[in-house]
Parts: sequence; structure tokens; C-alpha cells
Amino acid sequence: MKKPLLLLIPALATLGLTQCQTSKPATSAAATAPAASPEAAKQKEYTYQTVEGDPLKARIYTLDNGLTVYLSDYDDAPRIQTYLAVRAGSKNDPSTATGLAHYLEHMVFKGTSKLGTQNWTAEKAELDKIEALYEQYRAQRNDPAARKRTYHQIDSISSVAAKYAVANEYDKVMGAIGAKGSNAYTSVEQTVYQEDIPSNQLEKWAAIQAERLGELVPRLFHTELEAVYEEKNRGLDNDFNKEYEALNRSLYQKHEYGTQTTIGTIEHLQNPSITEIKRYFEKYYVPNNVALCLSGDLDYDQTIRLIDQYFGKLQSKPVPAFTAAQEAPLTAPLVTQIVGPDAENVMLGFRFPGTTSREALVLRMVDKILSNGQAGLIDLNLNQQQKVLQAASFTDINNDYSSHILYATPRQGQKLEEVRDLLLAQLDKVKKGDFPDWLIPAIINNEQLQRTKSYESNESRAGAFVAAFVARTDWKDYLKQINDFGTITKEEVMRVAQQYYGPGYAAIYKRTGKDPNAVKVVKPAITPVPVNREVASDFYKQVTGLSSPELQPVFVDYKKDIQEVKLASGVPVYYTRNTENNLFNLFYVLDLGTNNDPRLGLATDYLQYLGTDKYTAAQLQQEFYKLGCSFAVQSGQDRTTVSLSGLDANFEPALQLFESLLAAPKPDAAALRNMVAGVLKSRQDAKLNKQVILSQAMVNFAKYGPKNPFTTQLSEKELKALKPEQLTATIKTIPTYQHRVLYYGPRPLESRDFRREGAENVIEYPRVIGVAEELGYLHGVPVAQLTKERIAENKKNHIEFALPLTPTPAAKDFAEQPMNQRKVYWVDYNMVQAEILFLTKGAVYDKSIVPTTSLYNEYFGGSMGSIVFQELRESKALAYSASSRYANADKAGRSSYNLSYIGTQSDKLPEAMAGMNTLLNDMPVAEANLQIAKNAIRNSIATERITKSDILLSYERARRLGLDYDLRRDVYEQTPNMSFQDLQKFQQARVKGQNQTILVIGSKDRLNFKELAKYGQVQQLTLKEIFGY
Repeated sequence: MKKPLLLLIPALATLGLTQCQTSKPATSAAATAPAASPEAAKQKEYTYQTVEGDPLKARIYTLDNGLTVYLSDYDDAPRIQTYLAVRAGSKNDPSTATGLAHYLEHMVFKGTSKLGTQNWTAEKAELDKIEALYEQYRAQRNDPAARKRTYHQIDSISSVAAKYAVANEYDKVMGAIGAKGSNAYTSVEQTVYQEDIPSNQLEKWAAIQAERLGELVPRLFHTELEAVYEEKNRGLDNDFNKEYEALNRSLYQKHEYGTQTTIGTIEHLQNPSITEIKRYFEKYYVPNNVALCLSGDLDYDQTIRLIDQYFGKLQSKPVPAFTAAQEAPLTAPLVTQIVGPDAENVMLGFRFPGTTSREALVLRMVDKILSNGQAGLIDLNLNQQQKVLQAASFTDINNDYSSHILYATPRQGQKLEEVRDLLLAQLDKVKKGDFPDWLIPAIINNEQLQRTKSYESNESRAGAFVAAFVARTDWKDYLKQINDFGTITKEEVMRVAQQYYGPGYAAIYKRTGKDPNAVKVVKPAITPVPVNREVASDFYKQVTGLSSPELQPVFVDYKKDIQEVKLASGVPVYYTRNTENNLFNLFYVLDLGTNNDPRLGLATDYLQYLGTDKYTAAQLQQEFYKLGCSFAVQSGQDRTTVSLSGLDANFEPALQLFESLLAAPKPDAAALRNMVAGVLKSRQDAKLNKQVILSQAMVNFAKYGPKNPFTTQLSEKELKALKPEQLTATIKTIPTYQHRVLYYGPRPLESRDFRREGAENVIEYPRVIGVAEELGYLHGVPVAQLTKERIAENKKNHIEFALPLTPTPAAKDFAEQPMNQRKVYWVDYNMVQAEILFLTKGAVYDKSIVPTTSLYNEYFGGSMGSIVFQELRESKALAYSASSRYANADKAGRSSYNLSYIGTQSDKLPEAMAGMNTLLNDMPVAEANLQIAKNAIRNSIATERITKSDILLSYERARRLGLDYDLRRDVYEQTPNMSFQDLQKFQQARVKGQNQTILVIGSKDRLNFKELAKYGQVQQLTLKEIFGY
């Protein structure tokens, strides 16, 4: 039954009712843990808060020391997403030491007096000397000669201190317990540490995290400082980053949001203070300023006892209050010009009140009225009408103030000022209420849909806890936001818009060119430090020695986990039931792409600008948005995927609407002209994007030569000669080619008749039409049969359409280059850093080596505890980012490749390349690291669950590789028996001594060509060569 739009929102009116409850004492003892006794926690009762109707069923505890704990039980897989959130960020940095919170974040990974050390007493003596020398170094800012001498001392003593350290031991211990995604981030309000752990390793996680929250040891400081320098240089090479910093400087001229940046100034980075970092840690890293946010397969009572057992011993302290500077109203546009190598664009920013204000809630609504990806004013008036190349809006909502940012890139020959005016015109429409009345209710429904979808992810569930904690918002009030969102009226939107979108705003004009103010952080001389791979601290041994219940893997059984039927036309339908919520995903998958027909990608792009005889293009998007559904069509080189998703209650009308578009798209000559002009402008912009240049254009050139899948596209002349009818004809053929259908959703696969026999009569229920039958009536049906009357008649008579299918046309074949010579290709790009990719061709895909490559990647170059990361970043400070992996092909018959990447300062290029090359040819032996890598793989597979629509997508990936089973089974079973000799044999056969093609992007004025020549014949590539135009 179709429900009125607003009734699709779950009844959350009771969310304001908060309950206080109590956890009972544990009935079984916890395992013994290092330096902690569970007895007191075992007997204790814990009071917690819940909110009636909470979809996360969260419990919120506050320990005696003030630590806030958010827990949500979600047993999708035996893993737990954890966030340790500290309510302090870059706005809390001293104005004389900006970047401090971010640098502290890096140092928290270095361990404590127990974790990461072999001999703490000896190490501490050296670390104290280093701390004092850094204070001396800061005081010598005006004496370069004295600073050089002091830094030499720092470097020398650091080498001594490193002998007592165990580099990366935090990463090792987290790897040993099977954690994934070890990382952290620093923002203006918060610093957050994240781990995804197996549920059976919760106690070890608690012991480790409590240890590092309780103490900071700034070991390996000067090598990590180099990594931060590299991160700063990457930011200086990022035009968007420069724009955003400029926008905040304009909007916030008094507040720390604009007066300082998270990464800090070059001046402050080059004059660090370990003493200041320790003060910050002692001030803000206290339990009453921290939250633990966990979602996953957990037991509430056992989890809170373990947390209290380890974290309860930490001492609370008063946390200084932050006083927000009051900004003066902006009365006129503040214009900033930014110059850099990337494509031109415009960024506009408006200031709003902070996160708990009603205005911030209305801002979220305004943002969706403007840009929701389907039916917003920017979506329809600018993007779909192709008045700009691309435009969007987004919010940055923080505690003290919020920002609304509008962003757009121009079309060919379009002035940035014109783009600005087009964006402002959309705001004027909001002020005047010039948008349809149904849009706000539709936004409310779609927001609830997105929230429902997000709660299928532990990351999103635990992330919601972080957001509530950082904003100092009670959980009941956080959940109530969706109800509050539903009370926003059109009149309120107009009033807030008129108040806050005034004449004062920040305008950033990003122009293409060479930045006359370009700077970089200069590298100091650093002596490589030892990493001590084969040793471990006593703490590491204690934690990893704790016993844990063993978890068994669950592999996908495609024959059992996927149901299959065929439509009357022979199209197979693969089905997996959604038992969790009311959302569906539908895919049509075709084994053809642009290699089969170069017009296919253009045709699928053209679809977004087309309507039908019944609806214009804009009306069509609006109809989908009203239904809480969306569609997409994507064409790759050898595969096209058509997808429809949204509320299953509206599956039938959404499918009918979508099939009518595929069956009879209405040609639009003006839309095609504008699209072709946009394609040509996008091609020019791509040549300004260093990631596209390196990762797509150069890689394809190296693999295939100048004629490759990336360069093979319609020429400008061919584009301009296209007729609308040619592309609409191509669209119509999509359902006529052989393909398969994937469905994940709550409705049954087969239709059902329900009868219930009572004592006196038989109760008839409406017939439930299954997915297969619904598709039989609608999928690929000629438009003449898509009328409501014809569909109703077909359903009444059970007449399904037998779609005639056409075999997939032959694809153009691109032969892979043999790579039998050593070559160095380079492209000139105006940047501070250089980025290098080592490429080695491997064998054609072979499933038998996948277990070996999985272990090789984990051990050698796939994580922060890997050999590559330890050597190039931790020991030698040669790069912020360094990795290496053997990438197995994604399709049977294709070659695999070894790819090794370094992003480094141009003046470090010789050492960085030499360091990577040495590792590729002489892989260090580290048995301890190998065992950690084995455990990481086994734990990951044992606790990973492929569920929901991922079952169908996993089947698709296996199918492309010619497999009919879950290949993880082989990896899991073979990994324990592998030795270092197996990895060494693999590397020597597939990587060592192999001819490499090395790809380099950097400034010709900074690259060392003499050094590059050591690695092969050096050849400059022009953008025309690698892009084909």
C-alpha cells in the first residue's frame, strides 16, 4: 500500500523519554589483564541512559571519573567499531604553537613508558635531553648557526634514544589482535582515534587504549615531525585546501576557526615544543573530556565492566573552558584570489550560528533545498540545465559557528563572476520561497531514509555518538533532531535565509596559474633511526598473551545465500532478502562498456538531462525524489551497471518510472550541445588534475602504450557530430542486451497468495507480487505497455513480457605492453612534492597465488606496520605516504601488477627512490612482523561477514574472475602454513630484478634527472600523449 509521504517517517515522537537503568553485577569473571584487577568492576552496578524508540538501542554510561561511554549492540559481524573521542581540537591550540593538536595526534601512536620501549629508564633519559634541546632550538629562531648546531645534537641523541624504542609497536599490537582501519583525525573541535576490532579482542583493545590515553611519550619525535612536514607540503600542493583555508580566514577573522589551521603554520611546525605538546595532553586528554563510542557485536554489561576495569583508574581533572571570540557581522563580500595548477572554480561561504542552534538545523534544510543530488535548486537549475560545469553546496557545522559553502566550476569561457551570480541567484530563490511546497516534506523523508541506511554501518552508528559528544548534545536531543527537522516550515526557511544570506560573505576565486606565493617546508638533515623489528615490550607480550575465545569464519555460499530465477525472457534474477529495514537495491549488470561501444558512456551521461513524453528531465528527478528513490547508470570499459534504490514501498512506481525513461528517453538537442561542451571542458580540466594525470593517464600509458582504454574516446569532431537520436537509441538498447538482475530488498522473490483459515471463515489477504513477477511486467517492456491500464491488465492476466535479448557485441582489445625494458616516464606539474609510482608487470590472474599475495601485501607494504612504511617513513622520514602492493587483476585473463608509491618532497626524491628500490629487491626478514601479518589476515577473515547487498556484489566480483566460491576460504586455510621463504620466493620470482616502469609527476625545476636516469631510460611525456587530445 502506498503511504502518504510524511507517514514514511518512523514514529520517533517518544524519543524525548530518557530512561535511567542499571546493569547487574557480572556472573562470570573476566580474563586477567595486565596491571588491572576486574574484581571491583565485577561487583559494581552501572547506571546508564537509554532513549525509548532509539533505533540504535544505545546505552550511555558515565564512569566515576567522568568518562562517557556510548554502546550500541549491532551483530551484523563479530566486530566492533571503536572511536576514542577527545573534545579538543585545533581551536584549542595555543596561538603561538598552531598545529599542536594535530601533531599530538601523531605522537599518541608512539606508545607509552610500557608500550613501544625496550628499556624505559635509559630511553627516558635521552628523551628528556631531546625535549630540552627543542626548547633551546625554539629560542634560537634568530640565530641560524646556533640552530644548526642544536639540531645536529637533537639528531644525534635521537639515534641513541631510538635504540631503546620499538618503532610502530602500537600498530603491531593492534595488528596482532586483528584490528583494521587504525587511524585518527584532528578537526577544529575534536581529535578522534579509531579502530575496528574483532569482538573477541575487546579486553585487549581496552588495555591498549587505556594505556595510551593515560600517558604520552613523544618518542621518535623528529622523524615524525618530518612526516608532518610532508603532510603540510601535500596541503600546500592542494588547491582546494588553500581555498578552504582562505575562506575560513575571511569568515572568521577573530575566532580560531579562521585565525589558525589544523595543521599549523610553517613557522610553528619548524619550531615545535615537546613541552607544549605534553601540557596540551595533560590538559585535555583526561577521562572527563573523552568519550568511548562503540558499535558492533557486543554485550552491554560485559563491555562496560571491561571499560571500567581499564579506564576507570584514570584520574579526572578540570578542563579549561573555551571562550569563543565573537565575530563582527559581515557587511560586504570579502574576495580572495587563489592561484594554482588545478581547474578554476568559485567558492562562496556564509556564516551561521553553531551546532545546537535552531539556525544550524534550518541551515541543513537550506542546504538540501539547494543541493540534494536530485531535486535541489542547484541540482536542477545549474547542473541539469548545464549552466555551469558542476555545482554543489555543503555545510561545515561546528560548536561555535557554522559555515555554508557553495561551490561551482565554470564552463568553457565562463567568467567566475558569472558563476558566482548563478549561485547567488539560487539563494535568492530560497529567500523568496521560490521552490515547490512538496520539497521540504520530501527532504525530510529522504533524510530519514539516509539515516536508516547509515545505521546499517557500525562506523555511522558510532560516528553519531562522536557527533553528539563533541557537540555536547544529549543523546535524546540528538535523536530528536529528525523530529525537529520535520517541524521546519517554508516560512522559517525564508526568514533564516533572508537573515543570514546577506551582502556579507566570503568569495574565493580559484584561478589556474603558477602561485607566486608558493612555499614549502624545508627538510632538515635526519639520520635514519633503527626500527628494532624483532623485539617487543613486556606490555606487548602481556596483552597479546591474554586468551581470547576463538571466532570461526563464515564464508559466502553463493548457491545457498543467493536465490536465482529467470524471467520469461531468460534474464536471470539473483536475489538476497533484506530482513533489516525497508530499503531496496536493484541492479542491471551488462558485460559491455565503452570498449564495445565508445558512445555508451556518453549515452549514459546524457540520460540525466533527458525526460520522457510525460515528464521533463527536471520533473523526472523530482518524481524520483518524492518517491524516496534514485537511479544511476555507470559505464566502464567492459561493464555497465544500471541501479535503482530507495524505499521498497515505492518500488513499483519507481521501477515503472525508470523503465519508461530507459524505454523512451526524449531527445534534447540543446542538452546534447551543452553536454558535449561540458565534456570538452572536463577533459581540459582533467589535464590539470595531478591524480588523474598519474593514476589514470600515466598508468594506462605504461600498461598499454599511447592507444589504451583511457585515451580511446570520441574526438572533439566526433562529439560535435553526434545526434541526439543516436544516443537515445543507444540508451534504448541497454535492456535488450544479455544481462542479469540483482535485487536486495524486503519483498519476496516469488509472488505469494496468503490465506488464513479461521474457525468460521477463510480470511483472504492481498496477493503479494514478488520481485520476479514485478520485473516481468515492467523490465524492458516497450513504452506502449507501460501505461497504468496495460500494466494492470497484464497483472490481472499474469502476462509477463518476454524481452528478446541481443548478444553482447565484440569489444575492442587492448594489448598489454610487455614491460621488458627499464623506463622512467615523467610529467611536468607545478608542485612542491614529487609523486613516484613503481610499476612491474606480473603474470595473468592466477587464483592459486592469491593467498601468497595477501600475506605479502600485509607484511611488505599494506599497512602502517609494514616493512615499507617502517623503513621509508618511521626510520628515514622520507615520505608522508609510502606503500607497495601486488594488485591481482580484477578479471580473468588480465595481468596483475606490482605497484609501489611514494609521495615526498622533490629534494628527497633520490633517497626515497633508492629506499623503495632497495626494499623491492631485498625484502628484509622480520619473523615477528610476519606472524603479525598472518594473525591480521586470519583475524580479519574470521570476523568479516559479507552480508546484505554485498553478497550479490561479491558474487559479481567472483564471476569476473571465473570463480564460483568465496576465495577467502583459500586465504584463511593456507596462511598459517606459509613461511618467510614462501614470500621471498614469490618476491624474487615476481618483483625482484623485474624491469620496472617508473612514473614520476613533479616540477621540472625541482626534479633530479640525473638521479632518475639511474633507473632506466628517462622520457618526458606530454599531456597530449597521455590523454590523447
